[in-house]
Amino acid sequence: MSMHDREVEDITGNTLEGDHRSHRASLGSKRGIRFRRLLLILSLMLFLPISSSIADNISCGSLPLLKSEFLANHYAMKDMTGEIKTHAVDQMIKSIDPTKTLLYESDLERIRPALQNMFACMQDCDCASLQPVYDVLVARARENEGIVKQILGPNYRLDETLELNIDIKKRPYVKTTAEKHALLRKVVQFQIENLLLAGTNLAEAKKKQVHRYELQTKRVIEHNPEKLVTTAAEAFAMALDPHTRYLSPENLEDLRIQMQLSLEGIGAMLSSDNGFTIIEELIPGGGAERSGLLKPKDKIIAVTQQRGKPVDIIDTDLRDVVKMIRGKKGTKVTLTILRQAEKTKRFDVTIMRNKINIKEQEAKITYETRMVNNRKYRFGVIDLPSFYGDEKENKSCYEDVKKLLAEARRQHVDGIVLDLSRNGGGLLTEAVQLAGLFLGDGGIVATKDSSGQVKIFVNGSAASGMKGDKRKIVTFPAESPRDVYRGPLVVLTSRLSASASEIVAGALKDYHRAVIIGSDRTFGKGSVQVLNPLPRDLGGMKVTTALYFLPGGKSTQKTGVEADVQLPLWFILKDVGEKSLDYPLPAQEIAPFLGVSGKKAPFWKPVDQTLLAKLAANSKLRVAKNAKFAEIIKNNKEAAEKKDVIRLADLRKEMKKNGGGEKKESPTELRKKAREQNAPYVRESVNVLLDMVTPGSSPSAPQSLKTGEGGMSRH
Repeated sequence: MSMHDREVEDITGNTLEGDHRSHRASLGSKRGIRFRRLLLILSLMLFLPISSSIADNISCGSLPLLKSEFLANHYAMKDMTGEIKTHAVDQMIKSIDPTKTLLYESDLERIRPALQNMFACMQDCDCASLQPVYDVLVARARENEGIVKQILGPNYRLDETLELNIDIKKRPYVKTTAEKHALLRKVVQFQIENLLLAGTNLAEAKKKQVHRYELQTKRVIEHNPEKLVTTAAEAFAMALDPHTRYLSPENLEDLRIQMQLSLEGIGAMLSSDNGFTIIEELIPGGGAERSGLLKPKDKIIAVTQQRGKPVDIIDTDLRDVVKMIRGKKGTKVTLTILRQAEKTKRFDVTIMRNKINIKEQEAKITYETRMVNNRKYRFGVIDLPSFYGDEKENKSCYEDVKKLLAEARRQHVDGIVLDLSRNGGGLLTEAVQLAGLFLGDGGIVATKDSSGQVKIFVNGSAASGMKGDKRKIVTFPAESPRDVYRGPLVVLTSRLSASASEIVAGALKDYHRAVIIGSDRTFGKGSVQVLNPLPRDLGGMKVTTALYFLPGGKSTQKTGVEADVQLPLWFILKDVGEKSLDYPLPAQEIAPFLGVSGKKAPFWKPVDQTLLAKLAANSKLRVAKNAKFAEIIKNNKEAAEKKDVIRLADLRKEMKKNGGGEKKESPTELRKKAREQNAPYVRESVNVLLDMVTPGSSPSAPQSLKTGEGGMSRH
């Protein structure tokens, strides 16, 4: 059993990425998107065809086991109540029609009773009710395909006056064929416009859209009643709370890759485009890169296993393709490649599978300098994308950050920014130990299970006041004083900072160790999940087993960690957070456990309210004069005025502003743009550090910004 608090979904809290895994298979890379196109891209993601389940599907006979395992282990939900059944039905409907473009309102009246009956009969292994659900889905997919072909017929014309509400929650299901036709017309128009923005001509864009809906029909037909059992298992788990999940064997492997930052395969990031599997990026050190024969944008059209026959993969679901290409270290796989350049080439490449380390997701440090009164100040910025770790693979974000801090000391930094603004969580034990690098000894986090048992995770020895009848102390080795960073510290957070990030930021805040800077608050995930493998190769279950609490006794559940110095919030993140998810657990409090054993004085100078008020005031003055933040505030205002309505005319203006269509950006380019998007927040974090070490200087004093000695240093 391993303790785990990593959410395997789109960080916004939606299960969007999970529902559309055919779009892109990430092997450890994150996507960054410019804010000015974010609404467009999100809307297009929302309307991708639903993906068939390509996992090793569980049988109906496995449902009683899954049900009993989840209810026996869950923190709060112990019985199959009517409320859970209703929630499971709702989640099932969201899974099979996440965009509300497939089903009619009248279909729900037919489907709901069937699904209610199925979840009521889970214990009896009765899944016959899924057949009528499947029949409705197939009929509606074929109907959608026909409507789209009609829309894109000879008389098709672009209509710049179109508007589309992209808030799926607020949009009702269609009632009539005319309403569905009108909705699909809008959806298709925006999908066409997105292709035009990417430089595709209208005729080709229409052809791609027709094929997109043909693929949707194919996926729905493939997602037969036997495969819908897996969807039902996933829906049941999601009905318990926002973070409990049933994980198919493939999804369980994906989670392992996220935590270990390693995998066995060829080392490539793949995407799916109109039925073709595209190589988006070659992972450094992987077999694909070492072959010297593959390039980004190559299309994989067939896969051949060692001593096997070629398998055509055109129009194959991406997850099925990934399953074929991944494999044991030391085995070979042959890819048939189609490369379209001046001349179209078709050739085979045989690659030896190997262990791939995903370096992009490891902790990194950069350095920035500031000049004040002819003195140069040097600051380290540690970017930590997740709390990763694996003992078997000798992988640990705690150990990596420990090395980075040692390097920063050798660089004689005047302060550190710990950037958790894009960190969605990870391993609880890694978070506890990492916090000790800044705090030394002391209690970091406590968990409370359904029996009321409280576990306090402590670095070093526990203070006497922590012990009690219902309290258990879990200790980690005390950090050597020479390894504890004692200088000024700023923690950069955002609404995307969740779970383990909130544990670290919250502990540093409760001990008055650091200044928390960011938007208003963090995500607000205050629950702990345990990852358990299931018998008979059914995959695994990630089930909520406890709530966690900060040293001051409060939970971050639904409230998050409030920033001491607040910066403008991206409008697109306004609804991001635990409170916006389905069925969040209520917050609780326990007795505080602040303190260390004995009467040890802290290694650092505590941050007091007087300093925080001054830092916030200085930052507010700078932000008001900063052009980048002014642009963010302006974009926020414009987005708020649109009220989740996207207009085709606005996209046309955007295209003209950019001088025509834009090429599809690679994952490397997208990550670079994500860093650029985050840059104003990092720079202001460094400015706050500067205020901390130069308390007498003016916040508006001229400052020269440099990156490192002779440029930025990355490790």
